[in-house]
Amino acid sequence: MIDPNGQVPSDSGGSGGRREKVPMRRRFLNWMLGTGAGGLAVAVLYPVARYLVPPDVEESDASMVTLPLAPRDIAPNSGQIFRFGSRPGMIMRTPAGELKAFDGMCTHLDCIVQYREDISRIWCACHNGHYDLNGVNIAGPPPRPLQQYTVLEQGDKIVVSKEV
Repeated sequence: MIDPNGQVPSDSGGSGGRREKVPMRRRFLNWMLGTGAGGLAVAVLYPVARYLVPPDVEESDASMVTLPLAPRDIAPNSGQIFRFGSRPGMIMRTPAGELKAFDGMCTHLDCIVQYREDISRIWCACHNGHYDLNGVNIAGPPPRPLQQYTVLEQGDKIVVSKEV
């Protein structure tokens, strides 16, 4: 009903200025649904955020390493993995007898490479990437060659250094 002044009285029909009390069960269910939705959002968004913002990785400032191997310990047509600072390295002796060393991480997805004696190639097992004996990518998904290191034989020691 409308009064003679054109106003709707506040006490007639509807909720007009009164506030209905929400039952305890409904408040509890609303809280549970809100908490569950918030938890789901965090569970989905946290891994996405960690993927988009990669962690800081300290690069080793090591530019030279002395291997615990003697040159005679590496047979022709074989290779071994060694630690070069915080990354793996790979040293090999070619079938011709020359010692060569490379960064041990595939240039595709940073998998560790290995020397395969049966095909005389450097090989990444993860995605079947192949490198020749000079570290040049020749097959598979690796986009660029391996970084080659300088190898020096000093008596019964092998010293590997990064080329500058």
